[in-house]
Amino acid sequence: MPVVLVVGDSLSAEYGLKRGSGWVALMQQRLASEKIAAKVVNASISGDTTSGGRARLPALLAQHQPTLVVIELGGNDALRGLPLAMTQDNLKSMTQAAQSSGAKVLLLGMQMPPNYGQDYSRQFAATYVDVAKATRAALVPFMLQGVADATDPTGLFQADRIHPTEAAHPIILDHVWPAVRKLLP
Repeated sequence: MPVVLVVGDSLSAEYGLKRGSGWVALMQQRLASEKIAAKVVNASISGDTTSGGRARLPALLAQHQPTLVVIELGGNDALRGLPLAMTQDNLKSMTQAAQSSGAKVLLLGMQMPPNYGQDYSRQFAATYVDVAKATRAALVPFMLQGVADATDPTGLFQADRIHPTEAAHPIILDHVWPAVRKLLP
């Protein structure tokens, strides 16, 4: 049975949500409803960075032997002001490690709010595009498309204005799903 391994941060770890209501859990339900035999493993940890994901990935690959690895990391790197080159190197290393294990890779890109400066925001978004091109991985350029850029996004974010509400997670899944579906056998 194909295994989808999601390695992410709070956006995938159901931060502030009731268990089973995040987009990763909803993806397992969608697979079942579409009669696609695949198991989803959510190895996401709130607050995780690309360095943390990179350190954890080899054991996760060995344990779960995924068919598809979804990498949703980088937002915390930017929020902590970590060097973009390091984030890019970690994402590339994780992508290559997953590919070397025989898995396909889907990168979920993130964008930073404009208060980080146009230049930084542009470079950060380009990091995911560059890694996807260099490794021929699949890419969803902005995971929160349809949520962060909604006409009135306030109801789609928790009070911290960073983490999506339960109502936003079906939108996230609908945005990510076509890329996931395309990469499954």
